[in-house]
Amino acid sequence: MPSYNDIKRHLKKHALNKESKLSQIPSLKVIARIHTDFPTKFGIPRQSGLIDTLKAVIVFEKEYRNMDAFRGLEGFDYIWIIWGFSEAIREKWSPMVKPPRLGGNTRMGVFATRSPFRPNPLGLSSVKLDRIEEYPDLGPILHVSGADLMDNTPIFDIKPYLPYTDSHPDAKSGFAESKPYERLEVDFPEQWLGMIPEDRREAIIGILSLDPRPSYQKDRDRIYGVEFAGYDIRFTVHDNHLSVCEVVMLE
Repeated sequence: MPSYNDIKRHLKKHALNKESKLSQIPSLKVIARIHTDFPTKFGIPRQSGLIDTLKAVIVFEKEYRNMDAFRGLEGFDYIWIIWGFSEAIREKWSPMVKPPRLGGNTRMGVFATRSPFRPNPLGLSSVKLDRIEEYPDLGPILHVSGADLMDNTPIFDIKPYLPYTDSHPDAKSGFAESKPYERLEVDFPEQWLGMIPEDRREAIIGILSLDPRPSYQKDRDRIYGVEFAGYDIRFTVHDNHLSVCEVVMLE
């Protein structure tokens, strides 16, 4: 293990050409955008993979619509998506944030969380790769499940998920370990559920069961709304029970 003096010598050695090397680092390029049923942030699952019935497609920019770039990807069940928090860009960053997992009132170090308010607003998600389809005008399109991204989120890179090295089921989860996601009972009357496209119903019920409300909002009388798949699903929450009270089609 390197000692403190070893580290200092190493830093001094590389300090001389630090600026020249930094100037050679290319800026990130948007290679694609993901298209989901979430036009806003509210209601999006807090982690990828929580709702595996959520469907999305990844459409690539013209420069990257080359099928050769995807050769071999069809052999993987899951992929990593490196993306940008396009709705959470700030000029300054904070070393402390308030994770929703802890009720939004406890501060933790930003590097101990997945908060969008980071020095570099980058996100990382693991999603299921359902299939790859090639279209004459749009090139290869990736159909994925379980994404936790807002519609039109920029994608910077895609990498295959390798279970033998990327999965550590026995690893500690820090402060998140003692706070599992508790599911709500969802009452979605047929008069409202029938308005939702059939292939989206299981997904929206799953989203509602995760309690989309911010952790600090527990008003029993407040009506909340999740915009999903062209509809505004309005609901109330009493204790562990969520009731849908109205569904409005968005224009």
